[in-house]
Amino acid sequence: MLFDLSFIWAGIIAFAVLTYVVLDGFDLGVGILFPFATSERDRATMMNSIAPVWDGNETWLVLGGGGLFAVFPLAYAVIMPALYMPITLMLLALVFRGVAFEYRWRTTRWRGVWDSAFFGGSVVAATMQGIALGALVQGVEIEGRAYAGGWWDWLTLFSVLTGLAVLTGYALLGATWLNMKTEGELQCQMRGYARWLGAGTLAAIGLVSLLTPFQDPEYFRRWFNLPGSLFSLLVPGLVALCSYALFQGLKGTRDAQPFLAALGLFVLSFIGIGISFYPFIVPPGLTIAEAAAPDESLMFTLVGAAVLVPLILGYTAYAYWVFRGKINPEEGYH
Repeated sequence: MLFDLSFIWAGIIAFAVLTYVVLDGFDLGVGILFPFATSERDRATMMNSIAPVWDGNETWLVLGGGGLFAVFPLAYAVIMPALYMPITLMLLALVFRGVAFEYRWRTTRWRGVWDSAFFGGSVVAATMQGIALGALVQGVEIEGRAYAGGWWDWLTLFSVLTGLAVLTGYALLGATWLNMKTEGELQCQMRGYARWLGAGTLAAIGLVSLLTPFQDPEYFRRWFNLPGSLFSLLVPGLVALCSYALFQGLKGTRDAQPFLAALGLFVLSFIGIGISFYPFIVPPGLTIAEAAAPDESLMFTLVGAAVLVPLILGYTAYAYWVFRGKINPEEGYH
């Protein structure tokens, strides 16, 4: 039963992380694009487009991190020292970003400082998330059920590449979100950015995908042997379909289509990472079953998750439904 519960919990945490990426990704993307707005009115519109949902999006980060601590304590104990610096920088960046979001509306003299904090926090948070992902993909050195690597093992050319890839991808999500939520000159500006960012994201996905199988022999074996090879054959077609939907949507009036297509690219990339990792939770030496908490703890927390996850999904969906449609530049969070 422990084996079954551990994999159920791995699925819940994977779902929480994916939900965080696709939801908080676009509002981090708005922050990344923030300095490129041509007027204070456009900057206010950009912030107002995410004002009702940005803090709720980060609920999923708390759920993923808290769930990892509660049900996979050994994985948490290994990952934290291995990724202490990028995770700390990410959290500090999110704090600065949140404070800037609140304070910029309450000052004129210091507004430029908080605008810079909002932009800087978004860039650092996105980049550190990508670097942490790259560090996990390349593998964590474990000895005697503890982290055995060095302080700077997380910082490599591959992790920097994944950091830049996530930064570009989040900017694409932000541009397509603003294309969906705004009108006029700001929408046209973001539509143009989305074309370039879409090309950059696809190039980054291709490069990371080519390099990932060479990070560990197990990845190579999994991707080029059944059943993983089936997904290897499907991926190019699915990515091409999302890419077509993205660029065609940017040409027409279906404003939601590019955003949904960009989300599709992230979901495909996440599935690919999952295939590479499975059944490891900390590759290459710690499996899901090995890292799991005792059976009683898994069952106790699963009961709580069965109540909380639907509630969080419900209020998240309700918030997006209430604030659906285009943003009125004359109204919003002030």
